[in-house]
Amino acid sequence: MTKTDELQKIEKEILKLKKSPLYEYRTSNKYFPVIGEGSHDAHIMFIGEAPGKKEAETAKPFCGASGRVLDKLLASVGISRADVYVTNIVKDRPPENRDPSPDEILLYAPFLDRQIDILQPKVIATLGRFSMVYILKRFGIAADPISKAHGTVYTAKAPYGEVKIIPLYHQAAALYNGSMMTTLEEDFKQLAIHGIPKTT
Repeated sequence: MTKTDELQKIEKEILKLKKSPLYEYRTSNKYFPVIGEGSHDAHIMFIGEAPGKKEAETAKPFCGASGRVLDKLLASVGISRADVYVTNIVKDRPPENRDPSPDEILLYAPFLDRQIDILQPKVIATLGRFSMVYILKRFGIAADPISKAHGTVYTAKAPYGEVKIIPLYHQAAALYNGSMMTTLEEDFKQLAIHGIPKTT
């Protein structure tokens, strides 16, 4: 199977995931699960927490206001959105944009694990504390608070080789706190330093 075939298989499974506590909310609101988007040969994989309303309506991750911030941050270090892969731990929208619950993370995380194994990114950039805690734990790394860990580069071993993990604040923070944008811009420089292909 190709990477595309394997990712489509995940999508079909999530579409039928009736055991999810978010399934009824998704179907009753005519939302879509948000599986992920981007290059299947990406060197960098961004992992957020869960889709918002705009994302659930379009099945596209980070397509609203926070997505525009992400695009701006990528451009600031010379990276095209088309060259990365973007997804979330939880693939369905929690009601009222609440935080994903531990049970929801536990249910959806195996799909994310499979995406990582399929795409084999060289760098995993987590967006927000939920994805940071999950990914660091998955790779056996003790998690500091995000206030301390953001912008730090952790080296881990994946079945396919070495991977760098870079925790980042969620870019939505910049929508509510303008000074956070400066911090995010500094942290995003780590992505360029660690061998991310730049646009030409």
